[in-house]
Parts: sequence; C-alpha cells; structure tokens
Amino acid sequence: MARDIGPLLHPLIFVRGYAGTEGAIEEAVSDPYMGFNTGSTKLRQLWTGQVKRHYFESPLVRLMKEFGYRDAYVAGLDQLLDSDRAEKLPRQCVMIYRYYERASASFGEDRQVTVEEFAEDLGTLVETLRDRVDMGGRDPAEFRVNLAAHSMGGLIIRAFLQNDAIGKPATKALVDKVFTYATPHNGIEIEMLGNVPSFLSAGSANNFSRPRMREYLGLPKDAERVDSLDGKFDPDRFFCLVGTNSKDYPVGGGVVARAAGPFSDGLVRLYNAGVSGPPRNPGEPTRWAPRAFVHRSHSGPFGIVNSEEGYQNLRRFLFGNVRVDGVLDVTALTLPDEVEAMRAAGKQVRASYHFECISRVRGATWDLSRRVAAENSTVFRKYGELFPDFARDIDRKAHARPELFTAYLDADARVDSARPSLGFAVDVGVLVPDYVVDGVLWLKNHYAGGYLFRDKVNLEALPPTGKKGWRLRYGFDSRTPNATTAFADCTEADDHVEFRIPIVQKSRPGIEATLIISTRAWNT
Repeated sequence: MARDIGPLLHPLIFVRGYAGTEGAIEEAVSDPYMGFNTGSTKLRQLWTGQVKRHYFESPLVRLMKEFGYRDAYVAGLDQLLDSDRAEKLPRQCVMIYRYYERASASFGEDRQVTVEEFAEDLGTLVETLRDRVDMGGRDPAEFRVNLAAHSMGGLIIRAFLQNDAIGKPATKALVDKVFTYATPHNGIEIEMLGNVPSFLSAGSANNFSRPRMREYLGLPKDAERVDSLDGKFDPDRFFCLVGTNSKDYPVGGGVVARAAGPFSDGLVRLYNAGVSGPPRNPGEPTRWAPRAFVHRSHSGPFGIVNSEEGYQNLRRFLFGNVRVDGVLDVTALTLPDEVEAMRAAGKQVRASYHFECISRVRGATWDLSRRVAAENSTVFRKYGELFPDFARDIDRKAHARPELFTAYLDADARVDSARPSLGFAVDVGVLVPDYVVDGVLWLKNHYAGGYLFRDKVNLEALPPTGKKGWRLRYGFDSRTPNATTAFADCTEADDHVEFRIPIVQKSRPGIEATLIISTRAWNT
C-alpha cells in the first residue's frame, strides 16, 4: 500500500543561477520557468546492441506528472504576484523565483542588484506564498516551503537563511528543506588565480569571492572557508548535489572549464560544492550536509539540473522515507611485501588512498551517486587521516573515516510494489596507492590502476515485521552475483540502526575494513 505523503507536499520554490551579462539577464527573464523546464534526451545501449533514447522531461514536468504539482501561471498572469484574484494556490505549487527581473532593463531597475536584496525579496516571496496557499483543511501553522536552487541561487537561499540582518526569523523557520544543484558554497576557483578576486565587480562576479561571500552570508570576517551554515539551518535538511563532469561544460567554448580545472563540474570545484554544520560532539570531524556526486556538468546539454540523476535525488530527499549513510571504517592497510620489508628496515613509507563508491537503487538505469577515479571524484584520505596514532605530527588529524555515500530511499518508488524490501547496491573500490619510500616513488613492482579491494555489494533492507526491526541482507557480486544471502550484524541506537559488513582483502597489499550502513527514518 502506498504511503500517505500528503504532509510532505509543501510548495516548492526554484531559484535559478547566475547570469553575468545584460544579455544573459534578458535571456533569463524571457523564460517563464528560468531553465527548470529544460529536459534532456540521453542515449543508452540495450542488450541487443541497439541504442534507446532516454527522455528526461525536466524536474518541473516530472514533479507535475508524478506528484500533482502545478505552476502559478494562468492566462499570462502569475497568480501569486500579478493577479488581484482572491483564489488560493494549492499546496502542491511550484514557484519560480524570478529575481533577475529586478536587474532587468525590461522589467526592473536596470542595475546590478546585490545578493542581500535578492535574499530579502526571497523572504517576501515566502511570506506571500504562505498567505495565498490553500492548506486543504490543515492548520495554517503547518505551512512549510521547500527551496531548490541551481548555482548562485543556493547562495541567495543561504544569505536569506544565515544573515541575521536579512528577513525575519519566523519567515526563515517556514523553510523545511533546501536542495542545491552545483552551488559554489565555498566560492569559485580559477586556475593560477585561486578564488575569484573581490575586485572583479563586472557582472557581480565578485559574488563568488570569499570576502564578499562572508559579507552577504553574515559569516565572521576571519572565516577561512565560507561553506558553513553557521548553526543557522539544520545541515541534515540541506542537500547538495555535486557535479563531476568538467569536460562537457560548454560556456566560453570550453575556456571556463579549463580555468576551473578537472576536479569540477566545469565551473564549481567538487570540494566547494557542499555545506557543513557544527559537529554533533566536540572533537568530531566536520559534519557535512548530505551530498551526492553525479557525472554531470554545471549546465548545458549534459547539465546537472536537466538530469535524471538530479531529479531522483531531489524527489527522494523531499519525499523519501529512509535515509542511508555508508562509511568505511578502515582497521588495517597492508603494504606489498617489498615495501613492508623496507619499512621494517627503518625506511619512511608514505601513501595516500582513493576510495571509490557508486550507489544505485534496484531496477534503475542511473546512479544516485558516483565517485570514481576516472572522473576525479574519489574520496581521498592520507594514511595519517585514517590512522592518526601512527602518523607524523604534520599528518595527524581527527580520525576521518571515508564517507562513501548518503542516499534516500522511497518505498513508493520500488520497481516491484508488491515486494516490501528496499533494494540498493554500492560498488566499493579502494585503489592501490603510489608508495613513496624515503622520498622516492616506488615503481619496481607497481602497476597503476590496481585495487586493494573492488566489489559490488548488493543490499536489501527488510522493513520491520512482528517483533523484528529493520534488517539488512547483503551479498558480494564476486560470490553471489545480484543476490543477497547473509544478514548484516545489527546495532540499534536511539535514532538509527547500524549494520556492519566486512570488507576484507587478505593478500598484500590488502585491506581490513567494515562497511557501516546507518539507516534512519526520514520524513516521519
């Protein structure tokens, strides 16, 4: 039986990204949906060898088709802002925050408008929406709104939520969840220049310089990074979708992508596209908001917004009912025999490790998250970060277990509605590192591209029955392809259930680790 997701069907406001020139602004305001109606046609190969088209209609159309959302436009009027009619809007409404109209020569003031002004107007839009939405018999105090944004739009949302000089606390409290596509939460970097200079005011490009970001985000002036929510919004309710495809970003004929570098979506570098919150306990590592990585570019034909992967993460974050986190607890990393002999003889051995992970749901042809070496998106850890007690002082940091993925599962999206379990899989890979012995790269018996461990772990979450709580069955493709045959050890905590799966490669170089899968109820 399908879940009742009625309480989750909050209004949704889309906030578009940056338009740097007058022409780009006029092009943006000429589109009623500001790009959120843009889809894509992707090709994939069938088992016959033939090619089949895959149509992604756009996030806007999919929300309308699958969840009954509707826009606010009727007979050429915006029923929220342009109409004097008294009709109410349904809770399942999608609003396009057309903030660039204020900067447009056609509709607005024909001037550069600050992020602070855009953020203030966003708060006004939320209040207007609150007053016009028909709650369908629900208590008006239950009104909430979700925000989704591309690129700079996410910074406008953060300015509204974080800057105490902008908006009203009661208005900010109406925001239930935030989802950002490819937002430069820690600014934009340019090869050989570093962060965008603050003096680069043409087209308001300095909006991506950290000194300017500290101002409109209301962060301390001495903050080195600006990707902190600063305790102003719950990071668990803030999702960041990170693009990893720099090659297909078309702006400037590829010049912009080359300036951003390979570890980016063509504009925003991977390590700048997330946000963090304060650790739950002192001394713990930085607590990042949930993230997913998809092999998509910042925009264009292979853009992150007009992608199936983007939409599937959006819908599961907004409407899913289970959150799943996967981390790898590494207890041992063994060296090749020759390298181990040199270490035992007193030579200094240094190494760092790349962890790959691809997460998928059962029955899907797309990835929820994808971090692989070939796309420059792995989880990177130095030996000293994995084992701080054995590290040199310069490498000694808080224990940093590789966080492989965060995924949201949705019982209503099961490929077989009669099957109660939730099926998903994760490809886990740990690459053989480049060993440096006494400052010299060891190449004698080294083959690039090797793996300490590489396997697909099939997972099946079984919902509670009778006195039994959630259970997790698993299996490795190398042993039982596409099957789950064993139950994971389980530990129950107050707010989540933790399952543990051994990850072991005994031959040298090898690894001993535990894949820890934490599941918790979401949207309850």
